[in-house]
Amino acid sequence: MTFDLISKDPNSSARAGKITTGHGVIETPIFMPVGTVGSVKAVTEKQLSEEIKAQIILGNTYHLYLRPGTAIIEQAGGLHKFNGWNKPILTDSGGYQVFSLAANRKIKEEGVVFQSHIDGSRHLFTPENVIDVQRSIGADIIMAFDECPPYPSEYAYAQKSMELTHRWLARCVQHMGDTEPKYGYEQSLFPIVQGSTFKDLRQASAEFAAGMDCDGNAIGGLSVGEPEEMMYEMCALCCGFLPEDKPRYLMGVGTPWNILENIALGIDMFDCVMPTRNGRNGMLFTTKGVINIKNKKWATDFSVIDDGLDCVTSQFYSKAYLRHLFVAKELLGLTIASIHNLGFYLHLVKQARLHILQGDFTAWKNEMVPVLKQRL
Repeated sequence: MTFDLISKDPNSSARAGKITTGHGVIETPIFMPVGTVGSVKAVTEKQLSEEIKAQIILGNTYHLYLRPGTAIIEQAGGLHKFNGWNKPILTDSGGYQVFSLAANRKIKEEGVVFQSHIDGSRHLFTPENVIDVQRSIGADIIMAFDECPPYPSEYAYAQKSMELTHRWLARCVQHMGDTEPKYGYEQSLFPIVQGSTFKDLRQASAEFAAGMDCDGNAIGGLSVGEPEEMMYEMCALCCGFLPEDKPRYLMGVGTPWNILENIALGIDMFDCVMPTRNGRNGMLFTTKGVINIKNKKWATDFSVIDDGLDCVTSQFYSKAYLRHLFVAKELLGLTIASIHNLGFYLHLVKQARLHILQGDFTAWKNEMVPVLKQRL
């Protein structure tokens, strides 16, 4: 994997770059749709590629390990061949999912023992076997195994958790070096910076991750309940210690305005379930603000969902028709809303990139954020 830094905004830390992987190029800043079990909910790979114009999607190690299992994915020739997506894939290591199973997992030095949410069976994730699973899945970018501390955390717990994450990272790096990719293309490992909301821990973790000299770096443990301003503060701090010549990935973030503010701080890559999850519940993000399509006010609004997008779906269906589908509980409504929201997110980062290249990103961002936040 290579990363080319193409342009920097003169009035912020925003940057435009290009990541080249075995499955193609990713233009940054970029948003990555989340395909937890190998598919983005309610959206086909063709729609992702042709309508939404996604450049990379996510899969999740925890979910894919449990079902369908690595044996089936390997028989298919990797996740790309299994799901028909021929562009880059990133896999989360499963650390966050294990974190969310707080009542059904036990953390120890070796790794984490957890119970499957599917059938209650017990499993062990270690830094080594998590790398093996991601090798089998065949992702272009794979994440190191980490522990994500909850918010708020006591300082002592956050420090202990961070130090464990660092020891696990060293084991991940070692195991990556001792193993080979399975499908004829290279895979890149990204460390994950932790440290909760403590400045000295975040600095120590960013410096440790940077010292591993991997192909890119991720910032985890944010957008887990802390105030937005605290997230921005921690993100800015981490970016100050992560190398400029490698991509920076902020995990699990977030709203459209979160994305623009974090681009301004120097982040290149984002993922979040928000556009699809909120879309399935009737919340639409648009170029004019946020819409709850279930509200009665849209019942006779025959204008298209968003005339500011070049997404075919957003320009074809009316708000009134989409509201009707939600009221009637018609599954097509979930697909339309998901495609629209993902199309909007990809449009937003594409516009951000354009304005970085033009040198006026900060002025554009400051104008856009209040518009994106307003409820229509």
